[in-house]
Amino acid sequence: MFCFPHAGGGASAYRLWHAGLPPSVEVCAVQLPGREGRFGEAPVRNIEVLVGLLAERLAAHCVRPFVFFGHSMGAVVACELARVLAARGESVPEQLIVSARRPPHVPDMQPPIHLLDDQAFISEIERRYGGIPEEVRAEPDLMALLLPSLRADIEALELFQPCSRAPLPMPITVFGGEQDRLVPRAHLEAWRSETAAAFRVRSFAGGHFYLQERPSEVLSELSLIAGEIVGRLTYEGIPS
Repeated sequence: MFCFPHAGGGASAYRLWHAGLPPSVEVCAVQLPGREGRFGEAPVRNIEVLVGLLAERLAAHCVRPFVFFGHSMGAVVACELARVLAARGESVPEQLIVSARRPPHVPDMQPPIHLLDDQAFISEIERRYGGIPEEVRAEPDLMALLLPSLRADIEALELFQPCSRAPLPMPITVFGGEQDRLVPRAHLEAWRSETAAAFRVRSFAGGHFYLQERPSEVLSELSLIAGEIVGRLTYEGIPS
């Protein structure tokens, strides 16, 4: 399971997931440039460029049955990466699991914020999404370390304008928080047009970062999805 983080986030967001998933599931948290172990690299400010870089690095590792999971910005990255792999004739995910994000074809009704000054930018991020730990917001030096990657990610999202395209060939499961004001149920349902295969939506109590509030429920649902995939592959005689 390749896991893609939210804007400004890193691979550590998924560091505990292996303990809550079946042994058959290997969690591969994707580290984007400009954060944590790749802090010395410049963050990427363009979704297409970022996805192209990921496609080059990950294609060789997509040799066993796999799924993509992406939360918030990670949902966009996972979706676009699946499209690139499909267009290149590479192996594609058995399933795309997207979380807390409207699909790329639905326009953003919020005004852009990536050009705001630091204080206004941070305030608007916290108002819209939350998720910045209090200890980080209270410490200017820590906040200064987070800002470049967070700004780059938000800029990449706000400037991304995909053209109309054919549905994806793999099933899509959509997760969302029931109290997420920015991603209502209608936005979760709108992912239906992104796939020509099976589709379902699963809501959890909580806001935009519901997966931090309800980790056991999220991992239980992911375990069920993994079991379904392993069962189908076993029935079809495909090694999992």
